[in-house]
Amino acid sequence: MGPGMRPLSVLFTNHTLADRAGSELWVRDVARTLVRRGHRPIAFSLVTGPVAIELREATVPVVTDLANVAVPPDLIHGHHHVETLIAALHFPGVPIVHFCHGWVPWEERPLKHPAIVRYVAVDNTCADRLILEEGIPADRVDRLLNFVDLDRFVPRDPLPAKPRRGLIFSNHACEDGYAAVIREACREARIDVTIAGAASGRVLDHPESALAGVDLVFAKGRAALESMAVGCGVVLADPRGAGPLVTSSDFDRMRGLNFGVRLLQGRHDLAWYRQQIAGYDAADAAHVSARVRSEAGLDAAVDRLLDVYARALEDHAASRARGEATPCLDSQRAAARHLAWMASHLKSAHDVAVRADLLASDLAAAQIFNEALLAGRDNATAERDAALAAWNEAASAADAAVAGVRQAVNEAARHAALYERAEILGRKLVSESAANAELRRERDALVRRYEALPALRLRNMFLRVPLIGAVARRSARWLAARLPRGEA
Repeated sequence: MGPGMRPLSVLFTNHTLADRAGSELWVRDVARTLVRRGHRPIAFSLVTGPVAIELREATVPVVTDLANVAVPPDLIHGHHHVETLIAALHFPGVPIVHFCHGWVPWEERPLKHPAIVRYVAVDNTCADRLILEEGIPADRVDRLLNFVDLDRFVPRDPLPAKPRRGLIFSNHACEDGYAAVIREACREARIDVTIAGAASGRVLDHPESALAGVDLVFAKGRAALESMAVGCGVVLADPRGAGPLVTSSDFDRMRGLNFGVRLLQGRHDLAWYRQQIAGYDAADAAHVSARVRSEAGLDAAVDRLLDVYARALEDHAASRARGEATPCLDSQRAAARHLAWMASHLKSAHDVAVRADLLASDLAAAQIFNEALLAGRDNATAERDAALAAWNEAASAADAAVAGVRQAVNEAARHAALYERAEILGRKLVSESAANAELRRERDALVRRYEALPALRLRNMFLRVPLIGAVARRSARWLAARLPRGEA
């Protein structure tokens, strides 16, 4: 409780109180701090979940129906236009402090209603949305920069000279998309990186414990700020775009932009992340962490918030004193204008839903047709495989037949060569046989002429004499055995 401030009953409105995300955790941390300071916060949302449970455990009432709040609050702390409008209609005349937490989301569009006394932007980007895009007077807009629960996010051991462990810390990060680019850059730098957040299926109930073991974090917004408070190096990153490494020299500008969308204008480029990782500086990260811990604590933020509440209550009281209490007619007309704006979006959303249903029907029909095609393809594949097997078998048989034919051809060629040689030899044999016959005839003629010689007839007669012929033949054989071959 601020000095001299009475206990306040504050109704917080929020789009959801389910997932552990930006504004949900903002409400949780602020409401629990207000309870500790003696105030009475109440949380209202149409969607509840784990964050609502944590609030109730801290004795913060949580409602989904404002009829259950029997006593009007002193102040409405409005997050998100739909829930804020519901609270304004249910509790007419209660002053509202209306917050803008984002540049992009539809639910962050500011409500314009007579009960709203002050608007609050969480960074300079949101202030530009309120003042330069929505026409809210600058003197009605406060800035309340984001914060960290320093009692939870305590300093880690000094960082190593080179980062070894990394964390992609976002509810929108999964294995694909921009995280894959960061993972590759970390792999090249020999950094073991993991992913945490709803989309990855690894929700950190106690991120402060996980961050104590991480050197370099890829995150934005409050997740980035919490990582700096622990002492990690931080590179800004989100599905919307890539941002720079947070440095002490640029800390003031970056914090004024909530380490958010205005800094996430780069492409998810591998060369860009290599450059940011190469800029890691353990000593500079320690300076950044010291700045966060000295300037961005939860208690200091709640002190500033209570000042905004006090100013809003004073402005509201002064307005009532001047007789400028919000007329019911003005409130109704403001609600009607906002509902008309919402209706156009809801109608568009309905048209989109109808088209989505038609597309879903077309998709279902296409899936059925695709399944039929797949079944036909499977049958055709089976038939093709059977035909291919038969073809392979026939090809094997054909290969065997070709091999047999080739062997037969080779054998025939060999036989043909042999036959041709046999013919040549046969012709040569015939020729030589004829020559031999001629030689035999010549020999026989010579023999006859030789035998007709008188001396030879006398020798033969002499040899036929029994005693003389036998002695002569033996003598001739004895002499032939002893004479040289040439002389014999």
